[in-house]
Order: sequence, then C-alpha cells, then structure tokens
Amino acid sequence: MRLRSLALAVLAAGVVASPACRQAEGPKGSAGKPLRIAFVPKGTTHEFWRTIHAGAVKAQRDLAAKGVQVDLVWKGPLREDDREQQVQVVESFASQGVDGIVLCPLDEKALVRPVEEAKRLGVPTVIVDSALASDQIVSFVATDNVKGGAMGADELGRVMGGKGKVLLLRYQEGSASTTAREEGFLARLKEAWPGLELIVADQYAGPTVDTAKRAAENLLNRHGKDIQGVFVVNETSTGGMLLALQDAGLAGKVKLVGFDGTAAFVAALRAGQLHGFVLQNPFGMAALGLSTMVDHLLGKTVPKRVDTAAIVVTPANVDTPEAQELLKPPLDTYLKPGE
Repeated sequence: MRLRSLALAVLAAGVVASPACRQAEGPKGSAGKPLRIAFVPKGTTHEFWRTIHAGAVKAQRDLAAKGVQVDLVWKGPLREDDREQQVQVVESFASQGVDGIVLCPLDEKALVRPVEEAKRLGVPTVIVDSALASDQIVSFVATDNVKGGAMGADELGRVMGGKGKVLLLRYQEGSASTTAREEGFLARLKEAWPGLELIVADQYAGPTVDTAKRAAENLLNRHGKDIQGVFVVNETSTGGMLLALQDAGLAGKVKLVGFDGTAAFVAALRAGQLHGFVLQNPFGMAALGLSTMVDHLLGKTVPKRVDTAAIVVTPANVDTPEAQELLKPPLDTYLKPGE
C-alpha cells in the first residue's frame, strides 16, 4: 500500500506540472514567479546576433522596471547553418516547459515541427527576424525584407547611373529573411531598372564570411571583367564579397551594395569600397520580440505582424543621428564581455 501511495503521489506531481495545468501554478511575472523565456537566435558569433542579444536584455530590464520579472535564457547554434542543433534547442526548451520561446528560425520549414510541438505542450513562440511557414505562432517581428531588397536594388541602380551588368549573391537556401530580400531585389530590378542587366543570380554565399568570400572569388574569377555592380543580402555575405573585391583589386571599381551594418562596413563606405548598405534595427527588433511575448503571456492582445524599419546607409547620411543610432547600439550596456 505504501508503494502504491508513493506511485500515486508521483503521478499527481506529474499532472500538476503538465502543460494543461501550468496556468494553475499561479500568477507569474510580477508578484509570482518570473516568466522564463528562451531566446533562440540563428547563430551566436556575428555582430548581428550580439545586437539581437543586447536588445533582448534591454527589454528584460525595461520590463523589470515596470514590475514584470523575466528570466531570459539565451541559447542558439554556433553556426547559422546548423539546423539540427537549433531544432534540438527548441525541443529542449519546450520539454523543459519554459513559459515562451522567442525564435529566429534558421529554416522556415525545418523549425515548423518543433515550434508546433512546443505549442501543443503549452509553450507559445514569437518569431523574430526571419519568417516561419506556420500559423501556429503568436507574432512575427521583423524587417519587411521584400522591401529591404527593393531598397537595395534602388540604391544599386542609383550609384550605377541606371545601367551596367550586375550580379546577386544569395545567402542560404531555407532562410526566409534573405530569400525575401533576394526576391525583393529581383522584382524591383525588373520593374524599375531596365538598364541593369542581371548576369548571375543563382549562387549562394553560405553561412560564414569565409564561405561567402570563396563564393565571391569564384564569381569574380568568372565574371570580374564584366560586372559593374553587386548586391549581397546579409552581414556575412557582404563581408565576404567586400574581402574578395579587395583581394581582386576591384573594391571601389565595382559598385557594391550590401545588407546589415558593422564598423568594417562603415570604414569601407568611407573609403569608397562599399557604396551603400540596407540597415535593419536588430536591437529594437529583439526588444519588441521579447516584449510581445511578455504581453501575450500576460493576456494582452498582440499584433500578428510587427514591421521594424530599415534605412539605406550611404556616404551622404552615415553620420546622421538616425544612422548612428542604428549603427552603434549600446551593446556594452547590456552584455558582459564575451557574450
């Protein structure tokens, strides 16, 4: 009888901890336990993801100042092509029973199953930065990436005087954000810039600066004498293409428009080697992603889509307050060394 009673007690404990009964644990976030929210980026090594991390920490502190306590857990794959690891991270957080997940999905399809399984377990997800092919999410907070690609096409057309041969270096198959930028660029090129001849649009940079540099070198070896302009769609591909152009002695001669911003890109812009780049607001994007999840968990109605702004940075506006605010988010205020 004693063993039977113990088994029933264990079973009862399991029922109380189940997702269906999680709401019975009492209020969270203020007088109750902190809301435990996992933030899962695409990667953890590039400046873009450090900025995302800092934005999430800012939102956590702002919420604490309002009396809402959040236990923020930051974890993602090292490389931006490790879909399997990101799937495992999401599955692990869902099985732990965190209150919510904020996810930047590496692949719009590969992360659908773990996100929808998390919802079945009572763990909601807010998507940030790059879309997921599922309607089982709370909200999607990101740049309008089709518009961002179109902005890149317009800037490349402007600096090229509306004529010349160009190439598009894509990023990585399955990445919804960069695919949208590529589609936006191609559509705008066709619609508004008939004098720009697209000679390559089927090559991918891959997940790192090194893979992007190798892809760019291959393209320049084949087409370097023919092209006058290039568009690339994220931080790593812009960095790789810039290095390849520098090594080939073509930096400044070939008009280069990129996406995302770093100190190295600003230096190249001032040196005339990079002619413009579309700049997102990852700091604000992350903060909105976390606060949207908290609002949802507190029972508030949240928008299904939140569009975060982007601008084109050029030599003419790089020193404006608007550009500088996006280029220099206060990372040291929110991140410890090495984070």
